Amino acid sequence: MKELSPLQKERLNYNPKLPACLQGGVNKLVITEGEKTQSVANQKEISELFKNSYGMPTVTFSTSDNEDVKPAKNIGVILSGGQAPGGHNVIAGLYDALKQANPENKLYGFLGGPSGIIDGKYIELTDEIINAYRNTGGFDIIGSGRTKLETEDQFKKAWNVCQNLNITGIVIIGGDDSNTNAALLAEWFLEKKAGIQVIGCPKTIDGDLKNEQIEISFGFDTATKTYAELVGNIQRDANSAKKYWHFIKLMGRSASHVALEVALQTHPNVTLISEEVEAKQMSLADVVTTITKAVVNRSEMGKNFGIVLVPEGLIEFIPEIKSMISNLNDVLALIEDDADYMNAQTEVEKYEIIKNRLEPQNAEVYSSLPNMIKSQLLMDRDPHGNVQVSRIDTEKLLIAMVRERLTKMKEEGRYNGKFSDLAHFFGYEGRCAFPSNFDADYCYSLGFNAFALMNFGLTGYISSVRNLTAPAKDWVAGGIPLTMMMNMEKRHGEFKPVIKKALVEIDGPVFKYLQDHREEWAMEDCYLFPGAIQYFGPSEVADITTRTLQLEKN
Repeated sequence: MKELSPLQKERLNYNPKLPACLQGGVNKLVITEGEKTQSVANQKEISELFKNSYGMPTVTFSTSDNEDVKPAKNIGVILSGGQAPGGHNVIAGLYDALKQANPENKLYGFLGGPSGIIDGKYIELTDEIINAYRNTGGFDIIGSGRTKLETEDQFKKAWNVCQNLNITGIVIIGGDDSNTNAALLAEWFLEKKAGIQVIGCPKTIDGDLKNEQIEISFGFDTATKTYAELVGNIQRDANSAKKYWHFIKLMGRSASHVALEVALQTHPNVTLISEEVEAKQMSLADVVTTITKAVVNRSEMGKNFGIVLVPEGLIEFIPEIKSMISNLNDVLALIEDDADYMNAQTEVEKYEIIKNRLEPQNAEVYSSLPNMIKSQLLMDRDPHGNVQVSRIDTEKLLIAMVRERLTKMKEEGRYNGKFSDLAHFFGYEGRCAFPSNFDADYCYSLGFNAFALMNFGLTGYISSVRNLTAPAKDWVAGGIPLTMMMNMEKRHGEFKPVIKKALVEIDGPVFKYLQDHREEWAMEDCYLFPGAIQYFGPSEVADITTRTLQLEKN
């Protein structure tokens, strides 16, 4: 028998909290429709692409005394994209809701992500399986994958698999790309009159899948608390040793929500925010100046140590780097037809060929980068054909440039301090952590709510649970159309419908709080030490949610 840790044994017994309206079960729910919706942008294009699912209303649930038991149905569930704490609880909530609604209902888990529904790889989820994964981190109950559901052939194969299993509904648990796929699949099934519903659930630790109805994506709470614990530990070490500058890169390619939230929980000396860099048109030199200023000023106070937080996607937000990468993506898309490049014997030869293919201003930027960064920019692209910025050691690039700047200042007699550096990247450490009480409750509610949406015959919706700064019993459950969150973006050279990412609002209350405290945190040692995630104890410690959500709601 598999051995369990003491904490895992305790967490398996945790009973997640539900909104009051869901506590009576799915069969006693009443649905209320809100206003008709439209996409956040490109309304004409989106409405034409989603003729059968565009413009649907938002919905919310309330409870009644009447019970409506519907015939048995089979549902499929898919985990899509990168892992995020709480995914198992989404499946547990979905399973409990469908079994409570009708014990004859069945739940099939497709293995390895979206490819499972294409290839017909699945398991039937049972009490024994579900009970072994409640309140645990990871996606290992059925596995995940990054296969995109977007082609006619894929949709047909998925339909055949569903017909073989008599599946009438699919829940896709994923981020913005995965839920874009859910919207496309829902529209295709409606067009074919297949009788198969599709419901999404909002997952991503990056925190960039949100709006007024989706207040937070699941996993963000746990991941940021995990990273904040690590940053707090490093801050305590820096304040003890008093000799290292720690450059810490954090998850978040397209948005800086993770770095911002961790900063609010720990109060580091320097926090870079990608969206601010882009809005202010800061050059790479400007970013280096920001860090160098803090290093020099603290050195003059006898403090040759500090903490710098760096968002994973920072490099793509620096205007001259962004332009160069965009040009580089176009060049690399054609490079396999370039005989000179394919026959190059050394990395240096490849760098020179790439430089000659780039536009002059972009070639200059590319040439200025260390060879280590040049090499990382040439690695395999992501599924969208873009640079994989998580593989770029932005924190090491900044360290090298700050060190170079300080050396020059020392030669000019403008700096007499010591600069010793250490680089860190916190990413995988937070993706599969034991979910916090908040994420355990929220995810369970999202899954439970997803089946409620299906039970009312809805499709093309994403599960929405909001009012999240209140106690769980006061949360509001319902759903919003996936098309409501969409716009058109360029992918692989073509404009395609995608869910719009939510970036840090530099005029919003969360960033403003950081801005108001930056100078104090830079010079003074205002470090906070949040410690490990607490699962037991008073609600104000164990159930507390993110500073981001609190500031946004207050």
